[in-house]
Amino acid sequence: MVLIDGKKVSAEIRSRLKQETAELKNQTGRIPGLATVLVGEDAASAVYVRNKNKVCQEVGFQSFGQNLPAETTEAELLDIIKKLNANDEVNGILVQLPLPDHIDSERVLLAIAPEKDVDGFHPINVGKLAIGNALLTPCTPTGIIALLDYYGIEIAGRHAVVLGRSNIVGKPVANLLLQRHATVTICHSKTTNLKQVTCQADILIAAVGRPNFVNADMVKEGAVVIDVGINRVDGKLIGDVEFNPVAEKAGFITPVPGGVGPMTIALLMENTLRAFKASL
Repeated sequence: MVLIDGKKVSAEIRSRLKQETAELKNQTGRIPGLATVLVGEDAASAVYVRNKNKVCQEVGFQSFGQNLPAETTEAELLDIIKKLNANDEVNGILVQLPLPDHIDSERVLLAIAPEKDVDGFHPINVGKLAIGNALLTPCTPTGIIALLDYYGIEIAGRHAVVLGRSNIVGKPVANLLLQRHATVTICHSKTTNLKQVTCQADILIAAVGRPNFVNADMVKEGAVVIDVGINRVDGKLIGDVEFNPVAEKAGFITPVPGGVGPMTIALLMENTLRAFKASL
């Protein structure tokens, strides 16, 4: 069994981005800029945003942090996004979800210019992903593909089973796997004979948000198991996969934490650099 080390791969990506940014700065006199927008006091969101701004500095990007009070109105937030859309120094805009209840998240995400939508959530970018020509694709799914590539895991012709159909992970990762010529099955809460399906998977991606949902009986001998779940149980972070028993059967497996998680921010930076290069 090979343990897939997301921390290591993420560090290598960030190092490459730092080098490329320095070269682009010499050539153009400009650097990529990422704007993060945080509304309210959600503790987990504040940590995520701090980490993103920290990595911005690490790779040499300009960071535009907008920390707004919880009582910010939808109109005020939309006005801020309009200004960020018009700012040439900002190449990526990320609005940290969840937003307070009085703000319509969908309307806010729609307001972000598609070419600055580094989360890959704008309907235009979702549509481009579906037809296979998106420049900006959702960070976590793209990070999963990057991990498979780093470890030399063959995707073409393999049967990939995705557990979960969210717009953030399940659907986009299924699309990305399809573009790489995998045969893809998406499972969800209404799937019958789930175990029968998961046991056929050469690549099993668990993104259901239920702790220890995937057990060893659901996994084929030698399968690649990617655990996207982040669940806090008794103060500990655990994934959607029952790690120890599944690790005994798997050929490759990601741990939680330290697997897919670190890749998300690295790919957010990669998207920001792509958006910057596209704007030159």
